[in-house]
Amino acid sequence: MTEMAAEPEKDPTVQTRKTVRRGGGDPATRGRTTIADGVVEKIAGLAARDVVGVHAMGSGLARTFGVVRDRVPGGSKSVSRGVKAEVGEVQTALDLEIVVDYGVSIADVARAVRENVIAAVERMTGLEVVEVNIAVSDVKLPEEEEEEEEPESRLQ
Repeated sequence: MTEMAAEPEKDPTVQTRKTVRRGGGDPATRGRTTIADGVVEKIAGLAARDVVGVHAMGSGLARTFGVVRDRVPGGSKSVSRGVKAEVGEVQTALDLEIVVDYGVSIADVARAVRENVIAAVERMTGLEVVEVNIAVSDVKLPEEEEEEEEPESRLQ
C-alpha cells in the first residue's frame, strides 16, 4: 500500500485575491510631475521669513511696490517677494534678497536662511537645491518707521 501525502488544511478565514497588474512598473513612475518656479519661490520665501533676524524680503523698491499692491482691494501679500527660483527637472537654484534686523550677525542669519530654505524646498518638492544665493540689501534700524504702517490719509 502506498502512502499519500496529506494536503495541508486551508484556513477558511484567509482569503487571497489574485492581484492583476495593469501597465508596467511602479505607479509612481508613470507620468511626470512639474513644479512651477513660483511654487518654489513661495516655499523659499516663507521659509526665509521664519528665520529670526530676517526683517523683510526684497529690495526697498520692491517692498514699496509690494505695500501699495497689498493695499489694493483683492490684493494679497506676495510671499515670494525677494525670491527668484530657477527650477529644472530634478534641481533648483535660488536667489534671495533680504533685509536683516540691526544687531544680528548677518553671517549667522544667512546660514540659518540657507538651511531653512533648503530643508523646506527639498522636503516639499523633492528637488535638489544646488545653491541659495543671499543678497542683504538693507538693515532695519530700530528707530526706522515701518513701511507697512498705515500712512495718514489726506482724505476726510
